[in-house]
Amino acid sequence: MSINVLRADGAWWVQRGDKAARLATDASTTSELLADRKLIEAAVESSGLEFSTDVASLALESPVTTPCRVVAQLVNYRSHAKESGFDPGKLQPTFFRKSSGSVTGPTGEIVKPGHTRLLDYEVELGLVIGAPVPVGTVITDRNIHEYVAGLVVTNDVSARDIQLTKGQFYESKSYPTFTPVGPALTLLEPREFARLQDLRLSLSVDGVLRQDRTAADMIHLPAASLTALARFQALEPGDLVLTGTPGGTALQAPPHAVELIAHFLPTQVKWKVFFDKQAGNPKYLQPGNRVTATIRTGDGAIDLGTQDCRVVAP
Repeated sequence: MSINVLRADGAWWVQRGDKAARLATDASTTSELLADRKLIEAAVESSGLEFSTDVASLALESPVTTPCRVVAQLVNYRSHAKESGFDPGKLQPTFFRKSSGSVTGPTGEIVKPGHTRLLDYEVELGLVIGAPVPVGTVITDRNIHEYVAGLVVTNDVSARDIQLTKGQFYESKSYPTFTPVGPALTLLEPREFARLQDLRLSLSVDGVLRQDRTAADMIHLPAASLTALARFQALEPGDLVLTGTPGGTALQAPPHAVELIAHFLPTQVKWKVFFDKQAGNPKYLQPGNRVTATIRTGDGAIDLGTQDCRVVAP
């Protein structure tokens, strides 16, 4: 059975329903906590924890501590690929880095920079690395549990006007608060990794559902993606890998006819036309919006919890 671990008030807690019990551990980082996994499992199995604290009373922090590597995968859901104008069958695993300074908690604020107009959301399944992944490691469905300790809800917040004009993923996705993480670090048993495709990712803005797909919509499943990443990138315990977002983001590819016409326009004119049109899209995030995101299986056996963040001005 999966175990949900929370971080609040500088301490680690195990969640059971709407109650939490404090863990007796000196771990200050996610990496140190994962090294104490046997302690966590023993405490849960022996009923040696007192679940008396209301989760709602805790000031939850990201269960992934920083600094750490934050790596994200580009266009990895069929629904998102199609709405972005890509052929899912032709896409190979592609990655970019985010600053770990963008990581924030699951119930805080998303700060919209004053110079960006097109602030977008992307609910993503986050993989938390539990063991060293040297360059050249081959990860399969059979051994993924040896390298991935658990899962988290993440939101890959994106400043699209910066991303598109500069082709700059690192900047457009790395501003402070641009990676809400949590609420829980869900530690899985080895057999539970077979249910990754059953996880449903949902994101709502002000109560209106925007994204809603299971991980079965992924083009490249986590084991294959991690193997591709490990061709060139070593990973360490506590690192975070985001695995792509389903369809439903604010940004949509222009119709084919419009794209053809835009091809003949000067670059500056093309971007002005595009951004003027996008500025009228009400789906982009604005100060005051409330963004909620959940990831869970349909039967609730694996439940990563719900993020609840508000967008604010600087």
